Amino acid sequence: MLNSKQRAYLKGLAANIDPTFQIGKGGVNDAQVAQIDDYLRVHELIKIKVLENSMYTSREAADEIAAKIGADVVIVIGSKAVLYKPNPEKPIINLK
Repeated sequence: MLNSKQRAYLKGLAANIDPTFQIGKGGVNDAQVAQIDDYLRVHELIKIKVLENSMYTSREAADEIAAKIGADVVIVIGSKAVLYKPNPEKPIINLK
């Protein structure tokens, strides 16, 4: 669980990244969740975009993905969501 200072720091880092994955009308599938988990293992922070034709809201998609892979939802704004999952072996982002 992230505290408010950690969340604010991660929001600042996420402001400079573009969405890496899109959730469309097919919704959240297992292959996509596996790809997001692999991406997070390397980068620790990801921004996803939920398209208008999706049956999910941004919050629903972010919560479902985070629950499946053990990540934290940093923020959800509009159609975008930011997820964080620290790499246990080689952390890149230092949260103190």
